[in-house]
Amino acid sequence: MSDYLWYEGIPFPTLGYDRETLENYDKFVIRDEDTVILTYPKSGTNWMIEIVCLIQTKGNPKWIQSVPIWERSPWIEMSYGYELLINKEEPRLISSHLPFHLFPKSFFSSKAKVSFQCLRNPLLNTHCT
Repeated sequence: MSDYLWYEGIPFPTLGYDRETLENYDKFVIRDEDTVILTYPKSGTNWMIEIVCLIQTKGNPKWIQSVPIWERSPWIEMSYGYELLINKEEPRLISSHLPFHLFPKSFFSSKAKVSFQCLRNPLLNTHCT
């Protein structure tokens, strides 16, 4: 038994991911009011979510202290996150580790704000911003 679900040549952990969600997320509509955090795994995603949440609340930590991170910024590729995002009111904060070629097509025609982080410590490599 494999610990991974393979989709489009990419392994996804079986915990929290299912084939149906991965096959249907392309139908997900990214709205102009959304903010999307795209990161590589282990690149400081949770820190980025906390920073963006503070920016959205103008520095008020009440939301961060009262709502779990997975509800403030659900992962679009995860079953739980996908369901939360479909029913969530605007503005939505969306997290993802998906490569661009697997991201919902609506993203590319939307005016959503995007934070793309590719390094945890940019001082180690100045080629990526």
